[in-house]
Amino acid sequence: MTEQRTYHGSCHCGAVRYEAKSPPIGEALSCNCSMCRRKGSLLAFIPATDFALQSGSDALADYQFNKHVIHHLFCRTCGVTSFARGAMPDGTPVIALNVRCIDEIDPDTLKINRIDGKSF
Repeated sequence: MTEQRTYHGSCHCGAVRYEAKSPPIGEALSCNCSMCRRKGSLLAFIPATDFALQSGSDALADYQFNKHVIHHLFCRTCGVTSFARGAMPDGTPVIALNVRCIDEIDPDTLKINRIDGKSF
C-alpha cells in the first residue's frame, strides 16, 4: 500500500483551509485551458473522500464555464482558488488541489506535466 501524507492548504487570507491525504506529491499538471492559464494553477488530483474542508465554506464562491463540470471555487475575500471540485469520467468525485496553495510543497521542486486542456 502506498504511503499517505497529510497536506494542508489555504487561500491567501486564510479564510479557506483544508486538509488532504495523498501519496507524496512529486508532480503536478499545468493546464493551458483558458482558466488555468490565467490563474497559473498547478494541479494534483485526489479522491474527494481524501479531502476535508476545515474552514471557509461560507467564504467560497463557485465559477463554472464551458461544460460546467468543474466547480472552480475561490475565496470571496482574497480571490485565490486553492482547490476545485469535479468528477472523473466514470463519475467518481475528485478534488483538484492547487499545489501552489499547499503549505508542505515547494512548487519549484515538482515535475510539471503539461496538459492541453485548451483542446478539450
